[in-house]
Amino acid sequence: MEKEYIFTSERLGFRNWKKNDLTEFAKMNADLSVMEHFPKPLTKSETAELIDRLKNHYNKNAYTYFATEILESGEFIGFIGLAFQEYKTDFTPAVDIGWRLKKSAWGKGFATEGAKKCIEFAFDELNLDRVISICTKRNFKSENVMIKIGMKKRLTFDHPELEAYPEYQKCTCYEMRKIDWCSGK
Repeated sequence: MEKEYIFTSERLGFRNWKKNDLTEFAKMNADLSVMEHFPKPLTKSETAELIDRLKNHYNKNAYTYFATEILESGEFIGFIGLAFQEYKTDFTPAVDIGWRLKKSAWGKGFATEGAKKCIEFAFDELNLDRVISICTKRNFKSENVMIKIGMKKRLTFDHPELEAYPEYQKCTCYEMRKIDWCSGK
């Protein structure tokens, strides 16, 4: 069965979510290593709700945190993509780039490759002027991806939606502007 990807990178395919993603995505979201920088792992029911939100986000905005697969095998490895964020800070509303990959996909350059392709999609296809990325202060692996794709550190802040989780509330915001991305091509 041929996959319907919205776009592809060298090794990855990016698509909207399907109901049959639930089992693999729920397993990934229950993995304590994968969810280390989040307040808690997600249940299967919470993962199903997340898939619905991501699908609806795509239908509304023509982008989402895309379900991501390895082109060669069709293996689902998690998500890489874009999401509109409206939580209250001095730099939102904004479009955020983010990723969450299952442990077996770590260390292979997939997050960097996928994020670069999503930045290209954001600026060339969606014609956005800027993209941000957020991670907890201790999430050095995600912060490293932000640096590798050319984002610049903007600030450290207390995430307003994580007040109930003080150990996760201190976050770092990176940013890339279209003009900077175009000049680096």
